[in-house]
Formats: sequence, C-alpha cells, structure tokens
Amino acid sequence: MPNKKSAKKELRKNLKRKTANQKQMAGLRKLVKNNLNAIKAQEKKVKDDFKATMQALDKAAKKGLMKKNTAARKKSRLQKKINSIK
Repeated sequence: MPNKKSAKKELRKNLKRKTANQKQMAGLRKLVKNNLNAIKAQEKKVKDDFKATMQALDKAAKKGLMKKNTAARKKSRLQKKINSIK
C-alpha cells in the first residue's frame, strides 16, 4: 500500500482507469463475438454490425486499449470472414 498522499491518489486514479478500460474492452469483445455469431448464421445484417465494430476497434487502438496492429489484424480477419459469406 502506498504511504504518501500523492501515491494514494495515483492508486485511486489507476483503479478508476483500469475499470473503465476493462468495461470498454468487454464491450469491444462483445461486438466482435456478435459479428462472429452473425457470420456463422449467414445473416445479411452483419454488414451493419461490422461498421460499428470497425469504429470501436479503431477507437480502442487510438485510445491505447490495444495496439494498432492488433486492431488491424482483428479487422482484417473479420473482413475476410464477412467476404466469404457472399
């Protein structure tokens, strides 16, 4: 446990940031999972959901929740799967 006042404040800030990041990543994982399930079901509405997922991945990479190349890889793999259901 931190002893100094400033260290205690930093700990509080870190915990707050951690929970916000975890919540955002959980939402992102949920979007990707929903897209994958829609692809498996061969649904045509997957194109609309895909756009929202791409925006969320880009935003996560921009904010530093995930690395830029990780987001690009996930987007590429999703796009490849969507193109295969035509």
